[in-house]
Amino acid sequence: MAMSPEHIRTVLTGYADEHPEDKDSLAPVFAALDRDDDPTSRSTSPLHVTAGAVLVNDAGNVLLIHHNATGKWLTPGGHLELEDAELMRAALRELAEETGVDGGFLPILEMPVHVDVHDIPENPAKGEPAHQHADFRFVFRTVREVNPRIQEEEVSAAEWRPLDDLPKTLHKRVAALV
Repeated sequence: MAMSPEHIRTVLTGYADEHPEDKDSLAPVFAALDRDDDPTSRSTSPLHVTAGAVLVNDAGNVLLIHHNATGKWLTPGGHLELEDAELMRAALRELAEETGVDGGFLPILEMPVHVDVHDIPENPAKGEPAHQHADFRFVFRTVREVNPRIQEEEVSAAEWRPLDDLPKTLHKRVAALV
């Protein structure tokens, strides 16, 4: 069963209430939901929702992956799948898929720590036009030692990196929690 737009709207509204400073950046997501676009579809919506996980260990470091397609160090995450019913669970699935980390952590918040809306350039090799991602990022803390094993199709490395390696807004919000 695909994730419902109502679930996305509920999470987004709760997030927007907590972070009114993000109202302008969230406008495209609310607009997609208002148009009855399917924000879970990679093919029918000019904006689609993705889910990511920020995993923090006891030393205050975050687990980042080196993403093959972008060549950048990012938090684990990605597109929603048909079996994803909730955003947080989608973030956990992506964390497990990309790093092999499946368990040994707890959510710090039930709501996203950040929703990042950003442009994705056209990808002719995949037949994808330029579009936007609305990345719902959830933060988790390890409860035991976690050793990542990368998913080589999408990821070339996984490392525990300093919290300072996160983008500014995400860094600020995660640092306030840990």
